[in-house]
Amino acid sequence: MASSTSTRAAGSTGSAGYLPYLIPGAVGFIAVVIGPFIMNIGASFTRWNGIGRPRFVGFDNYERLLVDSTFWEAVLHAIASVIAMSLIPLAIGLILAAVLFDYISSRFGAQTSSALRAAFYLPQILPVAVAGLLWGWILNPIGVLNALLDAIGLHAFTLNWIGDPKLALLSLMGVMVWLQLGYALVIFMAGLSRVDPAYYEAAEIDGASWFTRFRAITIPMLKPEIFVVGLTTTIAALKVFAPVFVLTEGGPGDATTVPSYLAYYHFFTTNRVGYGAAITTIQMLITVVLGLIFLRVQSRQTEEAD
Repeated sequence: MASSTSTRAAGSTGSAGYLPYLIPGAVGFIAVVIGPFIMNIGASFTRWNGIGRPRFVGFDNYERLLVDSTFWEAVLHAIASVIAMSLIPLAIGLILAAVLFDYISSRFGAQTSSALRAAFYLPQILPVAVAGLLWGWILNPIGVLNALLDAIGLHAFTLNWIGDPKLALLSLMGVMVWLQLGYALVIFMAGLSRVDPAYYEAAEIDGASWFTRFRAITIPMLKPEIFVVGLTTTIAALKVFAPVFVLTEGGPGDATTVPSYLAYYHFFTTNRVGYGAAITTIQMLITVVLGLIFLRVQSRQTEEAD
């Protein structure tokens, strides 16, 4: 009895011993995340230009959002961003990881596979501002891409890639794929490092094709990594700002405007702080709901596996 009492006392003392180490992080989290988050929600119920005292207007900002065609267009562009930053990099990254692990590494050596993986990851290392300027030089009407097309005789394909409203969003999506692909590839390659190569060798000896090995071994083994990449890249796509700001500034017109850039525009250009805060609040709610859906699906899959 004395031993169990002392054990409980030691456990409670140990738990209390972590408290001083948790306080700085908790204070920082409240000051940097929770505090501004609550202030943003409060500002969304006001009409304020950033100077003077805000005027409470209730749900007026949210009612205006419901009939704001620019906002709903920005939401559609956010869905396009999810396709470009999550779905496409996830699919291509999964295929590339399988090729590097199951084909390139076994036939050309691990060093060749690592070099190719590093090359694909390079865009993740570049600052977004630098990458945006680089692609701006490539895609502008007198840029590298059109010059290359002219040089090989494809004059009909020299287009205003980021100045034409019909092409700007597709061009921006292509840049987003380029930026995000390396992240998915590295995560999947890390996941494959824990897979026993004997599975692939045995399947190959049995006559299984590469696609069969990809479907029967790679995808099931990488389910946890697929979930992580899907969740993190979807969240990143919903709040994407830097590529849009650097490359197109939401233009031409509103062709590439996303919710984050629209909120920034109202905060700092129209000085409608309350309206911008309402946009970010709705954006946050959408992100939280999708995150909860992802977590629920993962939890259900884990329960079924157990």
